[in-house]
Amino acid sequence: KFNDTGEKIGNIPIRRSKDLVNWEFVGWALDSIPQPAVNHVHANTQNKGADNMWAPFIYQHQDTYRIYYSVSSFGSQASYIGLAEAQTPEGPFTDKGVVVKTDTSSVMNAIDASVIKDKKTGKVWMHYGSYFGGLHVMELDEETGFAKTPGDQGKLVATRANKETRVIEAPEIVYNPEFDKYYLFVSYDPLFTFYNVRVGRSDSPEGPFYDYFGNNMAESTNNFPVLTHSYMFENHPGWSGNGHCGVINDEGKFFMLHQGRLAPDNLMMQMHVREMKWLSSGWPIVSPERFAGIKKELIQPEDIPGTWEIIHLKDLVDQTDLWQGQIPPGGWSYDKSAFNVSTKMELTSEGVINNGKFNQWIIEGDIIKIDNSECALFYGWDWENEKETILFSGIMDNGTAVWGKKVE
Repeated sequence: KFNDTGEKIGNIPIRRSKDLVNWEFVGWALDSIPQPAVNHVHANTQNKGADNMWAPFIYQHQDTYRIYYSVSSFGSQASYIGLAEAQTPEGPFTDKGVVVKTDTSSVMNAIDASVIKDKKTGKVWMHYGSYFGGLHVMELDEETGFAKTPGDQGKLVATRANKETRVIEAPEIVYNPEFDKYYLFVSYDPLFTFYNVRVGRSDSPEGPFYDYFGNNMAESTNNFPVLTHSYMFENHPGWSGNGHCGVINDEGKFFMLHQGRLAPDNLMMQMHVREMKWLSSGWPIVSPERFAGIKKELIQPEDIPGTWEIIHLKDLVDQTDLWQGQIPPGGWSYDKSAFNVSTKMELTSEGVINNGKFNQWIIEGDIIKIDNSECALFYGWDWENEKETILFSGIMDNGTAVWGKKVE
């Protein structure tokens, strides 16, 4: 309880779900922001910041659950990743101390942890960082959860072009046993608007990671594919800020959880859950619609013809320099041009696509090919029109996603 409101300012809420659709609030991870983290940030910012905890990551080690949390001052490298432990994922958690910390003289920024164990070597690795110096990876001691080498800050694994004004942050590291690859999901651009998720892959959790076109993510390039972006289907004002993801593997079924901001008042974020599938090339894609638990057997070719809304998730970017990579001059204002907007196309029973930039389609099992682009089929809930429908998602030759939704 805080100020008689029943809230804990800056704390980490815990919610649970049996179906990834309905969520129940359980409680708070910690009683307060750990004082050592506050002291570190304040010592480097003239007592500014450290008023909340960011981007928690939960990791199970044997019978212990570990939360890696971030405390920082916005727009500063004065940051702290700490570790708290509990015997259940519902807590209560006890703070154990610092894993890595940075200050205003550091190259990197100690926020946004993601932890994974190497399936072959047994080593544990933590990815973290932001556009201050890019994303880094460091080895952890499996037994303690802290840095394997005290004082270690790791090595660079991902950065981007124009990194002084363009954001990269929020690493999420995931293993897919089907392809025996480690996938590094990262988020680009300002969290209020063009926030979007990209991914690279590696044979090892410590990298190097390569993108869709074979570029090393540690080099100063913009990487592909683009998996999410700001978008707008008909009958809806649009979703922006679709980034900072977590990825879970539920017995072979993958889901992406990420924040989204409802236009036109996009200051508050909501959690989106999207079903994730993998193309034959070994690259992931996510459903155009949020997960609702809708189930259907194999989609047949005769289910496809009709009117579709199709969105090409173009790589939209701000045309001006941003303060701290986030805020445009004068602040953010609602503008339809800031969204990837759907267009209607007719998919005929002859395999032709009319009224659009695409020409033909063909269905092969649970895959639909739009011209030369392989797309995975989904059956889900059309949130804009409140009905069940067929969906597809794929990657175009230029590394950006294409989303489709049947509406008639």
